[in-house]
Amino acid sequence: MKLRITYNAPVVLTFTLAAVAVFVLTQVVDGLRFWFMAYPRLGDAHAYVGLVTHVLGHESWAHLIGNFMLILLIGPILEERHGSLGLLVMIVVTAVVTGFANLAFSGNALMGASGVVFMMILLASMANVRGGEIPLTFIAVAVIYMGGEIVHSFRDDHVSHMAHLVGGGVGGMFGFLGANGKKAALKSAPIKPLKLDKKVG
Repeated sequence: MKLRITYNAPVVLTFTLAAVAVFVLTQVVDGLRFWFMAYPRLGDAHAYVGLVTHVLGHESWAHLIGNFMLILLIGPILEERHGSLGLLVMIVVTAVVTGFANLAFSGNALMGASGVVFMMILLASMANVRGGEIPLTFIAVAVIYMGGEIVHSFRDDHVSHMAHLVGGGVGGMFGFLGANGKKAALKSAPIKPLKLDKKVG
């Protein structure tokens, strides 16, 4: 059997490669990192662009690896489930929402894809959501991850726990919208008559 390497999750892999490229470039090009931060104010081109691009910027190599280990683990499963375009939209929406949340409620610049990580964690935990049901696994993940972020938010550890909470909230929203969409699709699907094959013996 001949094996070959495939670009199996284009959005996740391109996102990862772009973040690595941005990190390398921001280490060698002065001033470039300001294009990959969400500022707590809007006053120049950097601030507006950073509302989206901050998910590509990272403070350190450890920061980048910590985020993209999880993205590379969970992302391909979500991309297969929701489609490449669907996941791309979710990532961009998460970036914009966390960027504006930082603008509204924080006095610090925001860098990193941790909001996207939490979006994916909560979204993945809702894979088995059905109409009228909430999986216990989703509750457990929400309590462990989101509860931990609420507790840690009172520490001055230079981590944007707000971005984690907002990203997780966006992921939960996407999960519920997806579950409701599937329920509506099942209700509207026509029932096909049963056909019996005739066999001559």
